[in-house]
Amino acid sequence: MATSTAVGSARPMRADARRNYERLLTEARAVFAEYGTDASLEEIARRSGVGIGTLYRHFPNRHAMMSAVFQEALAALLERSGELASAEQPCGALVEWLRALITHAGEYRGLARALMSASHDETSALSACSVPLREAGERLLIRAQESGAVRADVSIGDLMQLTNAIALAAEEEPGDAELADRLLTLTLRGLKGSAVARA
Repeated sequence: MATSTAVGSARPMRADARRNYERLLTEARAVFAEYGTDASLEEIARRSGVGIGTLYRHFPNRHAMMSAVFQEALAALLERSGELASAEQPCGALVEWLRALITHAGEYRGLARALMSASHDETSALSACSVPLREAGERLLIRAQESGAVRADVSIGDLMQLTNAIALAAEEEPGDAELADRLLTLTLRGLKGSAVARA
């Protein structure tokens, strides 16, 4: 009987913690969209109706919160890479996926910069996003290389850094809607000739 009571009293705490977690994620998305990923964590906690200590219990640092916020986008990118893995044109599949990466990195101001810095820091919580993306992109890159459309010395790490750099450049020029695509086209010309640039 005592055990049942203990378990029963624990359940509401878990439910409260889950509600706090979901509120924090909801408000983090809104605040990041409004102010960028450098937005005040205190503001996120305030809007969520919790103390900053509660926020840090769920998300020990900013990158941990960002990683949680971007899980839905990550899942979509991974799913898309799986769909493109059997595309008839391996190079076109790679290019389409790189465009999707740029769109994702440009979704929140500051995200591209954070992703670039996290790529050199395996201890960052954002590596939970970058590692599976790197693996998914590498499979597409290898197919494009095996088809002869992309040079063998191109690495997925370099491509992902380039996509983040392009997203960052586009973030700095919000009035030029075509900038990211132009920069990607220029980048692709370096992979192997004009055929890649037209993909």
